Amino acid sequence: MDQYCKDRVYTERASKVPEVTLGFWVIKILATTLGETGGDAVTMSMNLGYLAGTAIFAVAVAAQISAKRFHPFLYWMVIVATTTVGTTLADFVDRSLGIGYLGGSSLLAALLIASLVTWHRTLGTVSIVSINSNQAEIFYWITILFSQTLGTALGDWMAGSTGLGYAGGALVFAAGLAITVAAFFCTNVSRTVLFWIAFVVTRPLGATVGDFLDKPLDHGGLALSRYTASISLAAVMVLLILLVPQRSGRHPA
Repeated sequence: MDQYCKDRVYTERASKVPEVTLGFWVIKILATTLGETGGDAVTMSMNLGYLAGTAIFAVAVAAQISAKRFHPFLYWMVIVATTTVGTTLADFVDRSLGIGYLGGSSLLAALLIASLVTWHRTLGTVSIVSINSNQAEIFYWITILFSQTLGTALGDWMAGSTGLGYAGGALVFAAGLAITVAAFFCTNVSRTVLFWIAFVVTRPLGATVGDFLDKPLDHGGLALSRYTASISLAAVMVLLILLVPQRSGRHPA
């Protein structure tokens, strides 16, 4: 009887990952857009190179994993950091390695799949409701980094190689996100699968919007200063974090 009761008992441990709500996705898109303009500012305007974005990411993730409870601003700072380093890594893969946008996207897609497979084989699930241990959280952030980097490469490929431009690319990825939302409400497709699809798709959406804001007029952008665009996006994002309820889910430990 005692063993039976133990098998039935679930202890609750607070996750440091917020509940996935509409507000989550709105802030996520803003964060990825900020990561695009911020990444360009770090690597191009400040000429700090790729290592600066990587260092920011490493410090932010270390702070997040070592934290004892959920901190909304810390969590979203890490998301921005993964987007920023994803922007610089995508540029490195696409341009410095010389394999182009399509080659870079293919390589990054393979790395993302490998991350998910390794995570699943190690812990038995890749669902975000399982993010209640340091090991799961490490897998989570590695997978997010690959998804953000892949999303950047896809956004660059769509805007630069298909002839659609930044606005056209944004519309394509917005349509992809709308299809994912429809699948969530109208089908029985795995919610975990849909989450990771949405996470990837929102990144190129943010990337193309970010490029649209800060690229020159003759390249199809609005020619805003990278600093102006980044500060404006950060201000809106901070306001939403303050106004939109941010709480972690509680999951079986």
